Amino acid sequence: MEAAVAYLHFISAFLVTAFLVTEFFLCTSDMLPVQLKILARVDLYYLIAAISVLTTGALRVFVVGKGAGFYLQNPVFYIKLALFLAVGLVSIMPTLQFLRWQRALSSLQMRRPHEGEIASARAYIALELLLLAFIPLAAVLVARGIGPSR
Repeated sequence: MEAAVAYLHFISAFLVTAFLVTEFFLCTSDMLPVQLKILARVDLYYLIAAISVLTTGALRVFVVGKGAGFYLQNPVFYIKLALFLAVGLVSIMPTLQFLRWQRALSSLQMRRPHEGEIASARAYIALELLLLAFIPLAAVLVARGIGPSR
């Protein structure tokens, strides 16, 4: 059970990264309407993968693995959670933009998003990817017991 939950946690984390990278490369100044539809779908998959990371992570802390005592006494674990939360909060802005673009496209009020909006969404996605890159480092430190306050 422990290995299966760990595997699902890792796969979910890889999917989060893959979907974010996909969003970054789809969200370009020459984006076509079909790409915008794909972008919105990928963003939904990103949300599902993030929920899976959170769920499997909670299972690893509270049900299987080293136990809550191991994780909850380590300050690096809270840094890891803060990074995950920061990625989630930053992701709100591009998601809202994708939804606005979808509505405008559906109502035939838009052919192509404005370059400034695209640049803004890409900047948020890039920030998400940057923050996301530090989560595995925090995970490794926590797993090795580095950072406990003893």
